[in-house]
Amino acid sequence: MADGQEADKNIEMWKFKKLIKDLEAARGNGTSMISLIMPPHDQLSRVTKMLGDEFSTASNIKSRVNKQSVLGAIKSAQQRLKLYNKVPPNGLVLYTGTIVTEDGKEKKVTIDFEPFRPINASLYLCDDKFHTEVLNELLESDEKFGFIVMDGKGTLVGTLSGNTREILHKVSVDLPKKHGRGGQSA
Repeated sequence: MADGQEADKNIEMWKFKKLIKDLEAARGNGTSMISLIMPPHDQLSRVTKMLGDEFSTASNIKSRVNKQSVLGAIKSAQQRLKLYNKVPPNGLVLYTGTIVTEDGKEKKVTIDFEPFRPINASLYLCDDKFHTEVLNELLESDEKFGFIVMDGKGTLVGTLSGNTREILHKVSVDLPKKHGRGGQSA
């Protein structure tokens, strides 16, 4: 059973690495490629409003071709976000835009998925390529580290894996001040 799960995990990691490689290789004309990453607990309404603001800003682009491709990418992102009623537990990654294929043709692409591990980054970029740096960070470290933080106000115990931290236990202490009130007569 454990071997089957390990094999499944390896297949998922291979697929994820291949997806990142394909995303990195994709290129577009102008700034028509949107990279959007939302951490867990982010609000879809905030991102939808931000995309609406971007849409109105992009309407002022002088180049007609560039304006149409940027507006198309933003519309595509808005449509894909409508499929979600909240951000998934591990966050949401969305890449959309018009890429230029190897034979010189333009092709619309929209890729959205929930990462295999919580993603603690927020990103919105409109560029001529997809930004995958945050996804590469997810692959870096699978190790879990424990940490304890102590100060005059309490103690915190947690774990750290990659850039994901999890607080396991928190204790607050209210210690009295070093000296009491009053002047010399006290």
